[in-house]
This record gives sequence, C-alpha cells and structure tokens, in this order.
Amino acid sequence: MQGANQGRRSLLKAITGGTFGGLLTRREAAAQAQVARAVRATPTPIIKDVSVIATAPAGLRLVVVKVTTDQDGLYGYGCGTFTQRADLVVPAVEKYLKPFLVGKPADRIDDTWQACYNSSYWRNGPVLNNAISGVDQALWDIKGRQAGMPVYQLLGGKCREAADCYGHASGNEISDVIESAKGYMARGFRHIRVQIGVPGMEGYGARGGTSSVTIKALHKGPVYEPAPYIRRALKMFEECRKQLGEEVELLHDVHERVTPIQAVQFAKDVEKFKLFFFEDPLSPEDIAYFRQIRQQCSTPIAMGELFNSPHEWNTLIAERLMDYIRIHVSQAGGLTPCRKIAAFGEIYGVRTAWHGPGDVSPIGHAANVALDLACYNFGVQEYSPFGETTQEVFKGCPVMTDGYLYANESPGWGIEIDEKAAKKYPFGNERGGRALLNGGWGEVRKRDGTLIKQ
Repeated sequence: MQGANQGRRSLLKAITGGTFGGLLTRREAAAQAQVARAVRATPTPIIKDVSVIATAPAGLRLVVVKVTTDQDGLYGYGCGTFTQRADLVVPAVEKYLKPFLVGKPADRIDDTWQACYNSSYWRNGPVLNNAISGVDQALWDIKGRQAGMPVYQLLGGKCREAADCYGHASGNEISDVIESAKGYMARGFRHIRVQIGVPGMEGYGARGGTSSVTIKALHKGPVYEPAPYIRRALKMFEECRKQLGEEVELLHDVHERVTPIQAVQFAKDVEKFKLFFFEDPLSPEDIAYFRQIRQQCSTPIAMGELFNSPHEWNTLIAERLMDYIRIHVSQAGGLTPCRKIAAFGEIYGVRTAWHGPGDVSPIGHAANVALDLACYNFGVQEYSPFGETTQEVFKGCPVMTDGYLYANESPGWGIEIDEKAAKKYPFGNERGGRALLNGGWGEVRKRDGTLIKQ
C-alpha cells in the first residue's frame, strides 16, 4: 500500500511538472519558509543589567525596576513600589537581586521568580516582595516586547474588553460625598467608593469634618475614635441610597480601623444598603473573625491589600470567607504569583479587585489591567487618575473612558519611561508630612493616646 501511494505521488509530480510544476514548487517553498519562521526559536535574551528608576512625579514615591538584556533595544519595566519604605526596595534590587540575576536568561520568568523568592531564605516580606515584583513584571514586559503582543495576550487573551473601575468619592460632610459621587456617575462610573469625615477627627479617605470642632484628647496629635466613625458612615450610606439610587454600586473602605467585634456588627448593619463590597473590616492579624462575619450576614467582603504571604490569603479563599481579593500586586511579588492567586480564587468563587491607588506606578496599573482582562473571575478595579506630571514620566498609561480602563495595545505593558523627566521628581517631593518621614505614614491615636491600626 505504501509503495502504491508513493507511485501515485511520483506520477502526479511527473504530470504536473510542466506548466504547473514551477508554480507548485514556489508555493511549496513559500509554505516551508513560513513554517520555518513559525517554529524557529528566537535567541534567548540574557539579563545584562538591573537598575532602578526612583521618582515621585505626583508626590508619592514610585519604584520602577528596569531589566536590560544583551539584545540591543530589548528591555522591560516592572513596578516595585512600596511607597512607605521605598528607600529600602532600591538597595534590595541593586545590591541583592542585580548580582543574583545578571547573566541569567530573561525568558524563564517563573523559574527566576522562584529563585529570587528563595534566595534570601527568609521570605514573604514587603521589601523583598516588591523588589522581586519589579524584576518579575519587567521580565513579562520583555516577553511581550519579544512576542510583539500586550502582556494580557500572553496570559491567554481577553475575557472582557476593558476593566470596570470604581472611583473615590469623599468629603467632610455627607453632602460633599454625594456631590463627589454624582460627578463620578456623570463621567460614566457604575461603581463608587464613598468615604466620610468625622468632625474634628482624622479619617481614612476623608478628613475631619467641620474644622471648628475640637476633640479633647490626652495628646496633641491626630485623634480617631471608631464608634463615631461607624455611626456617621451608616448615616452616609442611608443618604447615598436615597439620593444616588439603587443602581449605582457603592463600596466602602474601613481600613481596619475598628475592633474585631465592631467589624462584625458594622458588617451586619450595612447589609441593608447592599454594598458592592465592604473593604478591610479587619486587619491581617484578626482574619479569624471573618468566620463570624460570614456566619452572620451576607455583606460582600473585600480584603488583602496588606497581604504579602500565601499564609494570609489561602485560608480566606479556600473557606470562601471573602468575596474579593484586594492584593497589592507588587506587595505579593508581581504578576507571576498574582495570576496564580486569581486562578486559585476562581475555583472558590472569589473575584479579583487588585489594589490600585496613586502609590502604584502606571506600570503596576498596566499589570493590574492585564490581569483584569485575562482572568475570568475579575470583579472590579480600583482607579486612580494619572496626573499631568505622571504622564510626563510614563508615556502610554492605560486609558479611562466611561468608567472603563483600557489596556495599552502596544507590546509588553505599552509604556515607556522618560528617565530624564523622572529625575525632575526625586524622592523628597512627597505630600505634607510624608516628606519628613521618607514617605511613611504618621501616627493616629484614640482620645486616651492608644495607637490605632492604619
């Protein structure tokens, strides 16, 4: 049979060898060339240099890692921003990861992540994780540039066209919050985080209400008490529902500033307002209380921006004790671990809501959007606008339209950094007291002087 087939092929070739033979030969040659191009392995890029771009164009310290390869013009950027301790991330990259990485292949992303993660022996700390994240995201950028594709394509392509986002509406008074929220709604946002100040007190997301109010305390610093905050927030939710309606999705960030049992009661009290999610009602030290919250109410819970260890999020996801994972991607070590976290969450019905404040660089926001587009269990994306000075440094930021954040369709993250412009905004250009504390946060205390968690 095999001989007969060979004979027929030979006969056909002989018959067509005249008029059509040349044409088929050319077609065959072109097809073979196309196959060769498709399967030909490109040279493996080798890491030649690892450097840090430290800049604060919007008054918040941003740390971006640049990995340069031995192939001319092939490099990548990654976000390693840990604003409050940015000066520690820089030497973690330059003094520890750089000598460890130079000479290694740039295309073994997961293997490189594992090697960096284990190289210090003690691990799961925010400084090291952010340093690793900068390298990891830079390697993904390089991979995208090599492939000629945006990173989300390397993750499997789009599950949706853009990332639905929420904006931050806040104010000293409830009327201010509602006015701010209406502004976001007019711009097309469907999800809005609402935060209210308490007269005379420090707060998160909104400061102290009526300035003429003075809180008598046993110290001279900022004052905060959880009970007045909770009462005022409940009044805010009630008024927001009356004036904004039922269609808009409301979110709120407690920022772990209440006691565990207050958090349980607070989550029960807000249930009737049907929030999209209730963020960080507990600190990472108190996550066992999530079981009580889940047993007593159906308020959707978001948690995780302070997490940097699998030991913190694994149980919450596996036991379905939260609804949205709020991890700060660079805090967890970059894109590589976070795409695994998203896949883990999908199994248990936990959706993503990656941390996206102003102290995430545009590179970090681009990584968030890549995950948002490629992961089926996306929930919502926190949005912080890119100001004029930020866009002066970072060219190609993701674009916001009608409450949706769109990825840059250029290869990699699609972002280029003007390093000359970055130098115009050095560390020390922080807002308010952060300049005095090298980007760190100050302290807030209760009336009696007890320090609160922030």
